[in-house]
Amino acid sequence: MGGTDVTDGWDWRQPGGTPAPARPPGPGYPPAGPPPALQGATGGTTSPWWSDALADPWRDPAAPAAVVVPAAPSPGTEPEPVSDPDAPGRPTLRQLLLIPLITALLAGSLGGALGYAFAVRGGAGGGPVLGADPQAPGLAQRRPESLAGVAERVLPSVVTVRVASLGGTSEGSGFVASADGHVITNDHVVAGATGGKASVIFNDGSSAPATVVGQDPESDIAVIKVSRTGLRPVEFGDSDALAVGDPVLAIGSPLSLANTVTAGIVSALDRTMQAGEPGGPTRYYAAIQTDAAVNHGNSGGPLVDGAGRVIGVNSTIKSLVSDGQEAGNIGLAFAIPINQAKRVTQDIIGTGKARRTVIGAQVGGPGAGAGGAGVRLAAVEPSGPAAGAGLRAGDVILKLAGRPMTEPTDLIALVRKFAPGSVVTVEYRRGSDRQNASVTLAADAK
Repeated sequence: MGGTDVTDGWDWRQPGGTPAPARPPGPGYPPAGPPPALQGATGGTTSPWWSDALADPWRDPAAPAAVVVPAAPSPGTEPEPVSDPDAPGRPTLRQLLLIPLITALLAGSLGGALGYAFAVRGGAGGGPVLGADPQAPGLAQRRPESLAGVAERVLPSVVTVRVASLGGTSEGSGFVASADGHVITNDHVVAGATGGKASVIFNDGSSAPATVVGQDPESDIAVIKVSRTGLRPVEFGDSDALAVGDPVLAIGSPLSLANTVTAGIVSALDRTMQAGEPGGPTRYYAAIQTDAAVNHGNSGGPLVDGAGRVIGVNSTIKSLVSDGQEAGNIGLAFAIPINQAKRVTQDIIGTGKARRTVIGAQVGGPGAGAGGAGVRLAAVEPSGPAAGAGLRAGDVILKLAGRPMTEPTDLIALVRKFAPGSVVTVEYRRGSDRQNASVTLAADAK
């Protein structure tokens, strides 16, 4: 330190080469000695900035010129780490398992819903879509005049008739004719009823006791009375207005199958029928023939036209089996015209018995007509309708009310179709002459 130590124009040491005592740097302690700007005036070298840290006027001259590296903290004094409660933490194992489980459940539910929607719209299995889209939602709307509409209207008025007899229980059909409980059925359904008692089962499954009001074995019509009021009667049609080909429904309980409806057409009109059981009366009627399926148990049930009106009472079927064997439907069924059945019913309700329409003559056996055509009169009652019209024994009836006569049963059945007092045209042959006469039919005196 013997020479002069020049540090950028300012010697910070005390005069005499003794360093100034150490003092803390700071604004309260300005550098010792004259300021650098004044040293240029005394002949020293003036520098715009200090090029050496030792010449830094703000440096503490007593501080060592060394870099201090902080020592590692001791293990026992390290402060406990503080976690930020708002910072996201690491997920736990339960959270890691719960997230995929919830995701799988949501995905399964969504997939099931979509699968069901696609299955409903396009059919399950991903196959081709069959059929056109429905034009209108909801149930099919059936018109009242449709067969389904007619059946719905008539079925509440159709009943099953059960009768207990000495030979067991017989079953047939019937229909409500009046709101106070009169029911029309066949005579052969209630024949042999013990004590004149029967039971009726309605369309809704309920039942009620019934009593036989009256029977007409020759027309095969019977009337029973149900112990119930407020019933819904059928609507009657006009059997004389029918035409071959008209649609019809047969309703009843064939083979104990209640509320059965079958459909067909009118196959023929005025088909003369002669029926009866051994030892019983012989029944004659000009029947409505139909191909609607009719079987045992349909007897007494209604034959209904396309408007839902009763136009006949189902009574007989034709079969290919021998007598005494169980017969089944072959498309040949016969019904009593409702105009005749209604008239007989009114007689039974009013007087307890039915009137029988007669012409006042007896017919010969089969083939009595000349050349197989017509029916020969074997005898004529002196005061009967035929005699009053000028007919005599030996005359051959060719037509009655325009219907050709070929068998004696034709004349009997067709006469009974008309009500007493009806006027009918008779075409007959006497010898070689053809003549016409108007005959006023009458009721039997019995």
